[in-house]
Amino acid sequence: MTQNTQEHTSSAYTYPLLIGDLLTAGVAQVPTQEIVYGNDYRLTYQQLQERVHRLASGLTHLGVKPGSRVAVMDWDSHRYLECFFAIPMLGAVLHMVNVRLSPEQILYTLNHAEAEILLVNREFLPLLEAIRERLETVKTFVLLEDNDQPLHTPLALTTEYEALLKTGDPHHVFSDFSEETWATLFYTSGTTGLPKGVSFTHRQLVLHTFAARSALAGIGQGLFNGDDVYMPMTPMFHVHAWGCPYLATLLGTKQVYPGRYQPETLLGLIQQEGVTFSHCVPTLLRMLLSHPKRKTVVLSRCKIVIGGAALPRSLASQALDVGIDIFAGYGLSETCPILTLSQLKPEMRTGDRERQLAVRCQAGHPFPLVKLRIVDEHMKDQPHDGQSQGEVVVRAPWLTPGYLKDPEGSEALWRGGWLHTGDIGTLDAEGHLNITDRLKDVIKSGGEWISSLDLENLILTHPALAEAAVIGVTDPNWGERPLALVVVKPDQNGQVNAADIKALLNQYANQGLISQYAVPDRILLVESLPKTSVGKLDKKLLRQQYKS
Repeated sequence: MTQNTQEHTSSAYTYPLLIGDLLTAGVAQVPTQEIVYGNDYRLTYQQLQERVHRLASGLTHLGVKPGSRVAVMDWDSHRYLECFFAIPMLGAVLHMVNVRLSPEQILYTLNHAEAEILLVNREFLPLLEAIRERLETVKTFVLLEDNDQPLHTPLALTTEYEALLKTGDPHHVFSDFSEETWATLFYTSGTTGLPKGVSFTHRQLVLHTFAARSALAGIGQGLFNGDDVYMPMTPMFHVHAWGCPYLATLLGTKQVYPGRYQPETLLGLIQQEGVTFSHCVPTLLRMLLSHPKRKTVVLSRCKIVIGGAALPRSLASQALDVGIDIFAGYGLSETCPILTLSQLKPEMRTGDRERQLAVRCQAGHPFPLVKLRIVDEHMKDQPHDGQSQGEVVVRAPWLTPGYLKDPEGSEALWRGGWLHTGDIGTLDAEGHLNITDRLKDVIKSGGEWISSLDLENLILTHPALAEAAVIGVTDPNWGERPLALVVVKPDQNGQVNAADIKALLNQYANQGLISQYAVPDRILLVESLPKTSVGKLDKKLLRQQYKS
Protein backbone atom coordinates (compact mmCIF):
# COMPACT_ATOMS: atom_id res chain seq x y z
CA MET A 1 0.00 0.00 0.00
CA THR A 2 1.41 3.40 -1.03
CA GLN A 3 2.01 5.84 1.82
CA ASN A 4 0.66 9.36 1.34
CA THR A 5 2.69 10.95 4.12
CA GLN A 6 6.24 12.19 3.68
CA GLU A 7 8.95 10.23 5.40
CA HIS A 8 10.67 12.26 8.10
CA THR A 9 14.41 11.97 8.48
CA SER A 10 15.37 12.28 12.13
CA SER A 11 18.13 14.79 11.31
CA ALA A 12 15.88 17.03 9.18
CA TYR A 13 15.20 20.48 10.59
CA THR A 14 11.55 21.42 11.03
CA TYR A 15 11.43 25.13 10.25
CA PRO A 16 8.98 27.02 12.50
CA LEU A 17 7.42 30.23 11.18
CA LEU A 18 8.66 32.78 13.74
CA ILE A 19 8.51 36.57 13.74
CA GLY A 20 12.25 36.90 14.25
CA ASP A 21 12.93 35.66 10.73
CA LEU A 22 11.08 38.68 9.30
CA LEU A 23 13.63 40.92 11.02
CA THR A 24 16.55 38.77 9.93
CA ALA A 25 15.42 38.96 6.30
CA GLY A 26 15.15 42.75 6.35
CA VAL A 27 18.55 43.26 7.98
CA ALA A 28 20.21 40.87 5.52
CA GLN A 29 18.88 42.87 2.57
CA VAL A 30 19.56 46.44 3.70
CA PRO A 31 21.54 46.66 6.97
CA THR A 32 22.07 50.42 6.54
CA GLN A 33 18.44 51.28 5.73
CA GLU A 34 16.98 54.00 7.99
CA ILE A 35 14.31 53.92 10.65
CA VAL A 36 13.21 57.36 11.84
CA TYR A 37 11.42 58.38 15.03
CA GLY A 38 9.98 61.88 15.14
CA ASN A 39 12.09 64.65 13.69
CA ASP A 40 15.56 63.70 14.85
CA TYR A 41 16.13 60.11 16.06
CA ARG A 42 17.53 57.76 13.42
CA LEU A 43 18.90 54.24 13.45
CA THR A 44 19.75 51.59 10.87
CA TYR A 45 18.27 48.12 10.45
CA GLN A 46 21.54 46.72 11.79
CA GLN A 47 21.16 48.86 14.92
CA LEU A 48 17.52 47.84 15.19
CA GLN A 49 18.54 44.19 15.28
CA GLU A 50 21.17 44.86 17.94
CA ARG A 51 18.69 46.79 20.07
CA VAL A 52 16.14 43.97 19.73
CA HIS A 53 18.74 41.54 21.10
CA ARG A 54 19.65 43.94 23.92
CA LEU A 55 15.98 44.45 24.82
CA ALA A 56 15.34 40.71 24.89
CA SER A 57 18.37 40.17 27.08
CA GLY A 58 17.34 42.96 29.45
CA LEU A 59 13.79 41.67 29.73
CA THR A 60 15.12 38.20 30.48
CA HIS A 61 17.07 39.67 33.41
CA LEU A 62 13.80 41.22 34.63
CA GLY A 63 12.23 37.76 34.72
CA VAL A 64 10.51 37.54 31.34
CA LYS A 65 10.26 33.94 30.17
CA PRO A 66 8.23 31.99 27.61
CA GLY A 67 4.54 32.68 28.19
CA SER A 68 5.09 35.92 30.14
CA ARG A 69 2.75 38.78 29.24
CA VAL A 70 4.65 42.02 28.62
CA ALA A 71 2.47 45.11 28.15
CA VAL A 72 3.44 48.28 26.26
CA MET A 73 1.91 51.75 26.54
CA ASP A 74 3.54 54.04 23.99
CA TRP A 75 2.87 56.17 20.95
CA ASP A 76 4.26 54.93 17.63
CA SER A 77 8.03 54.80 17.98
CA HIS A 78 11.20 52.83 17.20
CA ARG A 79 10.83 51.41 20.72
CA TYR A 80 7.46 49.94 19.84
CA LEU A 81 8.96 48.39 16.70
CA GLU A 82 11.68 46.82 18.87
CA CYS A 83 9.00 45.42 21.16
CA PHE A 84 7.14 44.03 18.12
CA PHE A 85 10.11 41.68 17.71
CA ALA A 86 12.00 41.26 21.00
CA ILE A 87 9.06 40.24 23.20
CA PRO A 88 7.54 37.58 20.91
CA MET A 89 11.03 36.31 19.98
CA LEU A 90 11.47 35.36 23.66
CA GLY A 91 8.37 33.21 23.44
CA ALA A 92 6.60 35.83 25.56
CA VAL A 93 3.39 37.65 24.60
CA LEU A 94 3.37 41.31 23.53
CA HIS A 95 0.28 42.96 25.03
CA MET A 96 -0.36 46.18 23.06
CA VAL A 97 -2.36 48.42 25.38
CA ASN A 98 -4.91 50.68 23.70
CA VAL A 99 -3.97 53.97 25.36
CA ARG A 100 -7.15 55.63 24.08
CA LEU A 101 -9.39 53.45 26.21
CA SER A 102 -10.70 54.84 29.49
CA PRO A 103 -8.56 54.30 32.63
CA GLU A 104 -11.05 51.70 33.88
CA GLN A 105 -10.90 49.81 30.59
CA ILE A 106 -7.08 49.91 30.60
CA LEU A 107 -7.11 48.57 34.16
CA TYR A 108 -9.44 45.78 33.07
CA THR A 109 -7.28 44.78 30.09
CA LEU A 110 -4.04 44.71 32.11
CA ASN A 111 -5.61 42.54 34.81
CA HIS A 112 -7.49 40.33 32.38
CA ALA A 113 -4.33 39.72 30.32
CA GLU A 114 -2.35 39.01 33.51
CA ALA A 115 0.41 41.34 32.35
CA GLU A 116 3.55 41.02 34.48
CA ILE A 117 5.79 43.78 33.12
CA LEU A 118 4.65 47.13 31.74
CA LEU A 119 6.74 49.37 29.50
CA VAL A 120 5.16 52.80 29.79
CA ASN A 121 5.70 56.18 28.18
CA ARG A 122 6.10 59.02 30.69
CA GLU A 123 2.95 60.61 29.27
CA PHE A 124 0.77 57.80 30.66
CA LEU A 125 2.18 57.78 34.18
CA PRO A 126 -0.64 59.91 35.65
CA LEU A 127 -3.16 57.41 34.31
CA LEU A 128 -1.27 54.50 35.87
CA GLU A 129 -0.85 56.33 39.15
CA ALA A 130 -4.65 56.57 39.42
CA ILE A 131 -5.15 52.81 39.00
CA ARG A 132 -1.92 51.39 40.43
CA GLU A 133 -3.51 50.11 43.67
CA ARG A 134 -5.87 47.92 41.63
CA LEU A 135 -3.29 46.39 39.29
CA GLU A 136 -3.33 42.70 40.13
CA THR A 137 -0.38 41.21 38.25
CA VAL A 138 1.86 44.04 37.00
CA LYS A 139 4.83 44.28 39.35
CA THR A 140 7.58 45.71 37.15
CA PHE A 141 7.50 49.09 35.39
CA VAL A 142 9.97 50.20 32.71
CA LEU A 143 9.91 53.89 31.77
CA LEU A 144 9.86 54.93 28.10
CA GLU A 145 11.37 58.39 27.97
CA ASP A 146 11.70 61.03 25.26
CA ASN A 147 13.30 63.71 27.42
CA ASP A 148 15.40 64.08 30.53
CA GLN A 149 13.09 66.39 32.46
CA PRO A 150 12.79 65.73 36.21
CA LEU A 151 10.33 62.98 37.00
CA HIS A 152 8.21 62.66 40.13
CA THR A 153 5.92 59.67 40.40
CA PRO A 154 4.76 57.37 43.21
CA LEU A 155 5.13 54.40 40.84
CA ALA A 156 8.05 52.14 41.71
CA LEU A 157 9.86 52.27 38.37
CA THR A 158 12.34 49.42 37.97
CA THR A 159 14.45 50.96 35.23
CA GLU A 160 14.40 53.16 32.15
CA TYR A 161 14.25 51.68 28.64
CA GLU A 162 17.63 52.91 27.35
CA ALA A 163 19.32 51.93 30.60
CA LEU A 164 17.80 48.47 30.24
CA LEU A 165 19.21 48.16 26.72
CA LYS A 166 22.67 49.22 27.87
CA THR A 167 22.78 46.27 30.26
CA GLY A 168 21.53 43.85 27.60
CA ASP A 169 23.59 41.46 25.51
CA PRO A 170 23.76 42.57 21.82
CA HIS A 171 24.32 38.92 20.90
CA HIS A 172 21.48 37.43 22.90
CA VAL A 173 20.66 33.99 21.50
CA PHE A 174 17.00 33.25 20.75
CA SER A 175 15.79 29.68 20.94
CA ASP A 176 13.37 28.04 18.52
CA PHE A 177 9.91 27.12 19.74
CA SER A 178 6.55 26.13 18.30
CA GLU A 179 5.15 28.47 15.64
CA GLU A 180 1.79 28.02 17.37
CA THR A 181 3.10 30.01 20.34
CA TRP A 182 1.17 33.16 21.14
CA ALA A 183 3.02 36.25 19.91
CA THR A 184 0.64 39.17 20.47
CA LEU A 185 -2.43 40.14 22.44
CA PHE A 186 -4.59 43.25 22.34
CA TYR A 187 -8.13 44.24 23.21
CA THR A 188 -10.85 45.31 20.85
CA SER A 189 -13.24 47.79 22.41
CA GLY A 190 -16.16 46.15 20.62
CA THR A 191 -19.70 47.45 20.60
CA THR A 192 -21.06 45.92 23.78
CA GLY A 193 -19.63 44.91 27.13
CA LEU A 194 -16.00 44.90 28.21
CA PRO A 195 -13.07 44.92 25.76
CA LYS A 196 -12.34 41.49 24.28
CA GLY A 197 -8.86 39.97 24.21
CA VAL A 198 -7.66 38.95 20.73
CA SER A 199 -4.46 36.95 20.28
CA PHE A 200 -2.32 35.79 17.36
CA THR A 201 0.46 33.23 17.02
CA HIS A 202 3.82 33.53 15.30
CA ARG A 203 2.56 31.35 12.46
CA GLN A 204 -0.47 33.56 11.91
CA LEU A 205 1.53 36.79 11.85
CA VAL A 206 4.14 35.40 9.46
CA LEU A 207 1.47 34.04 7.09
CA HIS A 208 -0.42 37.36 7.22
CA THR A 209 2.82 39.19 6.39
CA PHE A 210 3.57 36.99 3.39
CA ALA A 211 -0.02 37.17 2.14
CA ALA A 212 0.24 40.97 2.32
CA ARG A 213 3.55 40.77 0.49
CA SER A 214 1.90 38.73 -2.25
CA ALA A 215 -1.09 41.07 -2.58
CA LEU A 216 0.96 44.29 -2.52
CA ALA A 217 4.03 43.22 -4.50
CA GLY A 218 5.18 45.35 -7.40
CA ILE A 219 5.32 48.95 -8.48
CA GLY A 220 2.28 51.07 -9.28
CA GLN A 221 -1.24 51.75 -8.03
CA GLY A 222 -1.99 50.31 -4.60
CA LEU A 223 1.35 48.51 -4.28
CA PHE A 224 4.13 48.52 -1.68
CA ASN A 225 7.79 47.56 -2.08
CA GLY A 226 11.25 48.11 -0.69
CA ASP A 227 11.68 51.43 -2.48
CA ASP A 228 8.75 52.98 -0.66
CA VAL A 229 8.97 54.99 2.56
CA TYR A 230 6.50 53.69 5.15
CA MET A 231 4.83 55.61 7.97
CA PRO A 232 1.87 54.24 9.95
CA MET A 233 -1.08 56.50 10.64
CA THR A 234 -2.97 53.72 12.39
CA PRO A 235 -1.69 53.20 15.95
CA MET A 236 0.72 50.33 16.53
CA PHE A 237 -1.47 49.22 19.43
CA HIS A 238 -4.33 48.68 16.97
CA VAL A 239 -3.92 45.26 15.32
CA HIS A 240 -0.12 45.70 14.92
CA ALA A 241 -0.71 48.85 12.83
CA TRP A 242 -2.54 46.52 10.43
CA GLY A 243 0.56 44.30 10.24
CA CYS A 244 2.43 46.80 8.07
CA PRO A 245 5.51 47.25 10.34
CA TYR A 246 6.18 43.51 9.98
CA LEU A 247 5.80 43.77 6.20
CA ALA A 248 7.96 46.91 5.97
CA THR A 249 10.71 45.20 8.00
CA LEU A 250 10.60 42.08 5.82
CA LEU A 251 10.98 44.29 2.71
CA GLY A 252 13.77 46.40 4.19
CA THR A 253 11.73 49.56 3.63
CA LYS A 254 12.63 52.89 5.20
CA GLN A 255 10.27 53.34 8.15
CA VAL A 256 9.11 56.55 9.85
CA TYR A 257 7.39 56.57 13.26
CA PRO A 258 5.66 59.85 14.19
CA GLY A 259 4.97 59.44 17.91
CA ARG A 260 1.58 60.88 18.75
CA TYR A 261 -0.67 61.48 15.74
CA GLN A 262 -1.01 65.20 15.09
CA PRO A 263 -1.88 66.39 11.56
CA GLU A 264 0.86 69.02 11.44
CA THR A 265 3.49 66.47 12.56
CA LEU A 266 2.28 63.83 10.09
CA LEU A 267 2.27 66.27 7.18
CA GLY A 268 5.72 67.52 8.13
CA LEU A 269 7.16 64.00 8.20
CA ILE A 270 5.53 63.11 4.89
CA GLN A 271 7.37 66.04 3.32
CA GLN A 272 10.64 65.76 5.27
CA GLU A 273 11.12 61.99 4.92
CA GLY A 274 9.44 61.45 1.55
CA VAL A 275 6.74 59.11 2.88
CA THR A 276 5.01 57.18 0.07
CA PHE A 277 2.94 54.48 1.82
CA SER A 278 0.60 54.70 4.79
CA HIS A 279 -2.80 53.70 6.14
CA CYS A 280 -5.44 55.33 8.34
CA VAL A 281 -9.13 55.68 9.14
CA PRO A 282 -11.26 58.18 7.18
CA THR A 283 -11.38 60.62 10.11
CA LEU A 284 -7.61 61.10 10.13
CA LEU A 285 -7.39 61.51 6.36
CA ARG A 286 -10.10 64.17 6.55
CA MET A 287 -8.05 65.98 9.22
CA LEU A 288 -4.93 65.89 7.02
CA LEU A 289 -6.72 67.18 3.94
CA SER A 290 -8.37 70.03 5.82
CA HIS A 291 -5.24 71.16 7.71
CA PRO A 292 -3.72 74.49 6.54
CA LYS A 293 -0.25 72.91 6.24
CA ARG A 294 -1.54 70.52 3.57
CA LYS A 295 -1.30 73.26 0.95
CA THR A 296 2.49 73.34 1.33
CA VAL A 297 3.01 69.56 1.32
CA VAL A 298 3.24 67.48 -1.85
CA LEU A 299 1.04 64.40 -1.40
CA SER A 300 1.10 63.14 -4.98
CA ARG A 301 3.59 60.35 -4.18
CA CYS A 302 1.47 58.94 -1.34
CA LYS A 303 -0.39 55.65 -1.45
CA ILE A 304 -2.85 55.45 1.46
CA VAL A 305 -5.00 52.49 2.45
CA ILE A 306 -8.24 53.42 4.23
CA GLY A 307 -9.76 50.97 6.69
CA GLY A 308 -11.55 50.78 10.01
CA ALA A 309 -14.62 52.37 8.44
CA ALA A 310 -16.08 52.80 4.97
CA LEU A 311 -14.21 55.16 2.62
CA PRO A 312 -16.73 57.85 1.56
CA ARG A 313 -16.60 58.58 -2.15
CA SER A 314 -16.46 62.32 -1.47
CA LEU A 315 -13.36 61.88 0.69
CA ALA A 316 -11.73 59.60 -1.89
CA SER A 317 -12.40 62.27 -4.52
CA GLN A 318 -10.71 64.93 -2.38
CA ALA A 319 -7.68 62.65 -1.98
CA LEU A 320 -7.45 62.02 -5.73
CA ASP A 321 -7.65 65.78 -6.33
CA VAL A 322 -4.33 66.25 -4.49
CA GLY A 323 -2.74 63.22 -6.15
CA ILE A 324 -3.05 60.60 -3.41
CA ASP A 325 -3.41 57.01 -4.59
CA ILE A 326 -6.31 56.25 -2.27
CA PHE A 327 -7.88 52.82 -1.89
CA ALA A 328 -9.81 50.88 0.73
CA GLY A 329 -9.00 47.74 2.65
CA TYR A 330 -11.19 45.59 4.85
CA GLY A 331 -10.66 43.53 7.96
CA LEU A 332 -11.35 43.28 11.68
CA SER A 333 -9.32 43.16 14.85
CA GLU A 334 -10.15 39.46 14.92
CA THR A 335 -8.70 38.91 11.43
CA CYS A 336 -5.15 40.23 12.02
CA PRO A 337 -6.62 42.39 10.25
CA ILE A 338 -6.44 42.58 6.44
CA LEU A 339 -8.80 40.41 4.40
CA THR A 340 -9.31 42.42 1.20
CA LEU A 341 -7.89 45.37 -0.77
CA SER A 342 -9.55 47.51 -3.45
CA GLN A 343 -6.74 47.75 -6.00
CA LEU A 344 -7.48 48.77 -9.57
CA LYS A 345 -6.94 46.39 -12.46
CA PRO A 346 -4.38 47.73 -15.00
CA GLU A 347 -7.05 48.57 -17.58
CA MET A 348 -8.88 50.76 -15.05
CA ARG A 349 -5.93 52.89 -13.92
CA THR A 350 -6.46 55.44 -16.69
CA GLY A 351 -10.20 54.92 -17.01
CA ASP A 352 -13.29 56.82 -16.03
CA ARG A 353 -12.84 58.67 -12.73
CA GLU A 354 -16.29 57.82 -11.38
CA ARG A 355 -15.78 54.13 -12.07
CA GLN A 356 -12.36 54.34 -10.40
CA LEU A 357 -13.90 55.94 -7.35
CA ALA A 358 -16.52 53.22 -7.12
CA VAL A 359 -13.83 50.53 -7.12
CA ARG A 360 -11.42 52.36 -4.82
CA CYS A 361 -14.16 52.71 -2.18
CA GLN A 362 -15.18 49.05 -2.19
CA ALA A 363 -13.73 46.56 0.27
CA GLY A 364 -12.06 44.91 -2.70
CA HIS A 365 -10.72 41.48 -3.57
CA PRO A 366 -9.67 38.89 -0.98
CA PHE A 367 -6.02 38.37 -0.04
CA PRO A 368 -4.41 35.08 -1.06
CA LEU A 369 -5.59 32.24 1.27
CA VAL A 370 -8.73 34.14 2.33
CA LYS A 371 -12.01 32.30 1.82
CA LEU A 372 -14.99 34.61 1.94
CA ARG A 373 -18.75 34.01 1.79
CA ILE A 374 -21.96 36.07 1.93
CA VAL A 375 -24.63 34.15 3.85
CA ASP A 376 -28.12 34.53 5.29
CA GLU A 377 -29.05 33.77 8.91
CA HIS A 378 -29.13 30.04 8.08
CA MET A 379 -25.58 30.12 6.60
CA LYS A 380 -27.01 29.76 3.09
CA ASP A 381 -24.84 31.39 0.40
CA GLN A 382 -26.28 34.43 -1.37
CA PRO A 383 -25.88 34.97 -5.13
CA HIS A 384 -22.67 36.64 -6.32
CA ASP A 385 -24.52 39.25 -8.32
CA GLY A 386 -23.31 42.41 -6.62
CA GLN A 387 -26.82 43.02 -5.28
CA SER A 388 -27.82 40.19 -2.93
CA GLN A 389 -26.80 41.00 0.63
CA GLY A 390 -25.75 38.79 3.50
CA GLU A 391 -23.34 38.58 6.42
CA VAL A 392 -19.67 38.31 5.54
CA VAL A 393 -18.11 35.14 6.99
CA VAL A 394 -14.47 34.20 6.46
CA ARG A 395 -11.71 31.66 6.85
CA ALA A 396 -7.98 32.36 6.64
CA PRO A 397 -4.85 30.96 8.34
CA TRP A 398 -4.42 34.08 10.49
CA LEU A 399 -7.84 34.53 12.14
CA THR A 400 -7.95 34.59 15.93
CA PRO A 401 -9.24 31.29 17.34
CA GLY A 402 -11.40 33.15 19.84
CA TYR A 403 -11.54 35.69 22.63
CA LEU A 404 -9.34 35.34 25.71
CA LYS A 405 -11.22 33.69 28.61
CA ASP A 406 -14.53 34.04 26.76
CA PRO A 407 -15.67 30.64 25.45
CA GLU A 408 -19.23 31.82 24.85
CA GLY A 409 -18.16 34.82 22.80
CA SER A 410 -15.60 32.69 20.94
CA GLU A 411 -18.23 30.14 20.00
CA ALA A 412 -20.53 32.89 18.73
CA LEU A 413 -17.66 34.35 16.70
CA TRP A 414 -16.97 30.98 15.05
CA ARG A 415 -20.44 29.46 14.83
CA GLY A 416 -20.73 27.08 11.91
CA GLY A 417 -16.95 26.91 11.50
CA TRP A 418 -16.67 30.35 9.85
CA LEU A 419 -15.65 33.60 11.53
CA HIS A 420 -18.64 35.93 11.61
CA THR A 421 -17.62 39.51 10.85
CA GLY A 422 -20.93 41.15 11.75
CA ASP A 423 -20.76 43.06 8.45
CA ILE A 424 -23.36 43.02 5.69
CA GLY A 425 -22.05 42.96 2.15
CA THR A 426 -22.35 41.82 -1.45
CA LEU A 427 -20.07 39.83 -3.75
CA ASP A 428 -19.98 40.27 -7.51
CA ALA A 429 -19.22 37.63 -10.12
CA GLU A 430 -15.47 38.38 -9.94
CA GLY A 431 -15.35 37.98 -6.16
CA HIS A 432 -15.13 41.66 -5.23
CA LEU A 433 -16.59 42.51 -1.84
CA ASN A 434 -18.63 45.60 -1.08
CA ILE A 435 -19.61 46.28 2.55
CA THR A 436 -23.08 47.80 2.75
CA ASP A 437 -23.40 48.07 6.52
CA ARG A 438 -22.63 46.64 9.93
CA LEU A 439 -25.16 43.99 10.94
CA LYS A 440 -25.92 46.02 14.07
CA ASP A 441 -26.11 49.30 12.10
CA VAL A 442 -28.39 48.26 9.25
CA ILE A 443 -31.77 49.96 9.63
CA LYS A 444 -34.83 47.69 9.40
CA SER A 445 -37.77 49.86 8.38
CA GLY A 446 -41.12 48.32 7.52
CA GLY A 447 -39.49 44.98 6.77
CA GLU A 448 -36.94 46.53 4.40
CA TRP A 449 -33.21 47.06 4.95
CA ILE A 450 -31.78 50.56 4.68
CA SER A 451 -28.01 50.94 4.43
CA SER A 452 -26.66 53.61 6.75
CA LEU A 453 -23.37 53.62 4.78
CA ASP A 454 -25.12 54.36 1.47
CA LEU A 455 -27.00 57.26 3.05
CA GLU A 456 -23.83 58.66 4.64
CA ASN A 457 -21.98 58.52 1.32
CA LEU A 458 -24.75 60.36 -0.48
CA ILE A 459 -25.11 62.99 2.25
CA LEU A 460 -21.37 63.70 2.10
CA THR A 461 -21.57 64.57 -1.58
CA HIS A 462 -22.85 67.96 -0.36
CA PRO A 463 -19.72 70.17 -0.48
CA ALA A 464 -20.57 72.02 2.76
CA LEU A 465 -20.57 68.90 4.95
CA ALA A 466 -17.60 67.44 6.85
CA GLU A 467 -19.07 64.33 8.50
CA ALA A 468 -22.29 62.34 8.61
CA ALA A 469 -23.69 59.46 10.64
CA VAL A 470 -26.99 57.71 10.02
CA ILE A 471 -28.55 55.56 12.75
CA GLY A 472 -31.84 53.75 13.21
CA VAL A 473 -34.24 55.10 15.81
CA THR A 474 -37.43 53.50 17.07
CA ASP A 475 -40.59 54.32 15.13
CA PRO A 476 -44.11 53.20 16.22
CA ASN A 477 -45.26 52.60 12.64
CA TRP A 478 -42.19 51.24 10.84
CA GLY A 479 -40.15 49.69 13.67
CA GLU A 480 -37.16 51.85 12.80
CA ARG A 481 -36.50 54.97 10.74
CA PRO A 482 -33.16 56.51 9.75
CA LEU A 483 -31.95 59.61 11.59
CA ALA A 484 -29.13 61.58 9.94
CA LEU A 485 -26.64 63.55 12.05
CA VAL A 486 -24.39 65.87 10.06
CA VAL A 487 -21.44 68.15 10.80
CA VAL A 488 -21.01 71.26 8.64
CA LYS A 489 -17.51 72.36 7.64
CA PRO A 490 -16.36 75.27 9.85
CA ASP A 491 -16.17 77.70 6.94
CA GLN A 492 -19.65 76.71 5.71
CA ASN A 493 -21.70 77.39 8.84
CA GLY A 494 -25.04 78.93 7.93
CA GLN A 495 -24.69 77.88 4.28
CA VAL A 496 -26.69 74.64 4.56
CA ASN A 497 -29.67 73.41 6.58
CA ALA A 498 -31.61 70.18 7.05
CA ALA A 499 -34.03 71.00 4.25
CA ASP A 500 -31.13 71.38 1.78
CA ILE A 501 -29.78 67.95 2.71
CA LYS A 502 -33.20 66.33 2.49
CA ALA A 503 -33.73 67.88 -0.93
CA LEU A 504 -30.39 66.41 -2.04
CA LEU A 505 -31.43 62.93 -0.86
CA ASN A 506 -34.82 63.26 -2.55
CA GLN A 507 -32.98 64.09 -5.74
CA TYR A 508 -30.91 60.90 -5.41
CA ALA A 509 -34.12 58.94 -4.71
CA ASN A 510 -35.66 60.34 -7.92
CA GLN A 511 -32.53 59.17 -9.77
CA GLY A 512 -32.98 55.66 -8.36
CA LEU A 513 -29.78 55.71 -6.28
CA ILE A 514 -31.79 55.04 -3.11
CA SER A 515 -35.41 54.19 -2.43
CA GLN A 516 -37.73 56.99 -1.38
CA TYR A 517 -38.48 55.23 1.91
CA ALA A 518 -34.74 55.36 2.73
CA VAL A 519 -34.73 59.19 2.90
CA PRO A 520 -34.52 60.11 6.61
CA ASP A 521 -37.53 61.79 8.17
CA ARG A 522 -35.23 63.81 10.40
CA ILE A 523 -31.84 65.40 9.74
CA LEU A 524 -30.03 67.12 12.58
CA LEU A 525 -27.05 69.47 12.31
CA VAL A 526 -24.60 68.81 15.17
CA GLU A 527 -21.25 70.31 16.17
CA SER A 528 -19.38 66.99 16.29
CA LEU A 529 -19.80 63.23 16.19
CA PRO A 530 -18.38 60.90 18.86
CA LYS A 531 -15.54 58.54 17.88
CA THR A 532 -14.29 55.26 19.29
CA SER A 533 -10.74 54.81 20.59
CA VAL A 534 -9.51 54.01 17.06
CA GLY A 535 -11.27 56.89 15.30
CA LYS A 536 -14.46 55.20 14.07
CA LEU A 537 -17.90 56.76 14.41
CA ASP A 538 -19.33 55.60 17.74
CA LYS A 539 -22.81 54.64 16.57
CA LYS A 540 -23.46 52.71 19.75
CA LEU A 541 -23.20 55.96 21.70
CA LEU A 542 -25.27 57.83 19.12
CA ARG A 543 -28.06 55.25 19.35
CA GLN A 544 -28.06 55.67 23.13
CA GLN A 545 -28.16 59.46 22.86
CA TYR A 546 -30.97 59.57 20.30
CA LYS A 547 -32.97 56.44 21.18
CA SER A 548 -35.98 58.49 22.23
